[in-house]
Amino acid sequence: MTQAALDTATPQTPSVIRLLLDKLGVAYREVLAHPPPPAQACVQAVLLDDEVGALMVLLPQSQLLDLSRLTELTGRTLTAVPVPRLRQMLEKHHLKVLPGIPALTSSPCQYEKSLLEPATVFIQSGQEDLLLAIDRDPFKRLLSKASASAFGQEVQAIALNLDRPDDDTREISQAVQAFTARRIQKRLEETIEIPPLADTAQKIMKLRVDPNASIDDITGVVETDPALAAQVVSWAASPYYASPGKVRSVEDAIVRVLGFDLVINLALGLAMGKTLSLPKDQPQQATPYWQHSIYTAAVIEGLTRAMPRAERPEAGLTYLAGLLHNFGYLLLAHVFPPHFSLICRHLEVNPHLCHTYVERHLLGISREQIGAWLMKLWDMPEELSTALRFQHDPNYEGDYAAFPNLVFLATRLLRSRGIGSGPKEEIPDALLERLGLSRDKANDVVNKVLEAETLLRELASQFAAPH
Repeated sequence: MTQAALDTATPQTPSVIRLLLDKLGVAYREVLAHPPPPAQACVQAVLLDDEVGALMVLLPQSQLLDLSRLTELTGRTLTAVPVPRLRQMLEKHHLKVLPGIPALTSSPCQYEKSLLEPATVFIQSGQEDLLLAIDRDPFKRLLSKASASAFGQEVQAIALNLDRPDDDTREISQAVQAFTARRIQKRLEETIEIPPLADTAQKIMKLRVDPNASIDDITGVVETDPALAAQVVSWAASPYYASPGKVRSVEDAIVRVLGFDLVINLALGLAMGKTLSLPKDQPQQATPYWQHSIYTAAVIEGLTRAMPRAERPEAGLTYLAGLLHNFGYLLLAHVFPPHFSLICRHLEVNPHLCHTYVERHLLGISREQIGAWLMKLWDMPEELSTALRFQHDPNYEGDYAAFPNLVFLATRLLRSRGIGSGPKEEIPDALLERLGLSRDKANDVVNKVLEAETLLRELASQFAAPH
């Protein structure tokens, strides 16, 4: 066995993995996960099961695991092993992540044959920040009892649309047409049957653009919706805001605790949230929808405040962008109900990929495209549709760039702390420079928000409550 000498402060390969590889006579080298090796040489291990039993699947991180192809190959309808069961198995061996070693589990293994192309592959060690580099021949020995086949889809072949919003309507139409039995395509908004924006949300929207709107105006609108009024008052009374004294009314909540801007955007987010219900199905390991939205909004609120004063966008609107950044997810569940479960199952078995690849592969569109389209249909501020549409493009410098840039930064910061789904991704220096923020300042903001994590979860539960 050959091992690179590592500093004592760096993570070490768990003993169960060292003993197992020694027993199998497989030589390896310990390599830090950052900077990451090429994706086509990194092994993604996924544990699936059905009524027959478990199956370990190995594929390169440059590919998407296509469950339909796997079904054709195996004749089995496999889904990701339930998270508690996987966690129990990993904890038993003192592992944080699943290494791509078939002998670790007693289940059979299917691997993507393209894994044998690189001269060296990199598997998880069981520790999050440490990989094991294994040359081709020893790796083949590791796979001696596994079956080779082709079931992966190269992500480079999945044509993302991060920066062509002019194509969105056509692509959404094509996707809807492909998933409906209608022969004659009506106007898109009629075909999708989007529910109209709630009356309360429409009234709040008018107040947002009225320069003469007062606290009395917003109080009047909120009080006409008893459920919304109760939520605004309990929001202000939350320990998160630590308001002195008891909050007795909507006006009290606005004047003394929350302020006009926050209430108008918070109320708009709550009203819009009632328009589309949360899907009953969701991917395992996903942060609950409103919890993730509240965390993102809170981080964006802090980041906006930390920006140089002259460059700060409208704070209330950046908060709303955070609150609604994932609204397209609700819309996908609403528009493609029979296929949403398929999306969830693919997200579970492709944790190494951003959801955009899965959605484009299965539907031909992404939640960002359809979410931004809905914002335009509902006549929301252009800043909002821009925030949703370009939130995964770190290079976006067009109109209202601060909005999608802030969403990109907030979601990546939270992902680095284990909140949200998908891979942990680098935050480019250029994006931080555009926002006038240092990396340390951005990290300070997310740390401060997460110190209040329990209180934020309480706030999120108000959104998730049945209405």
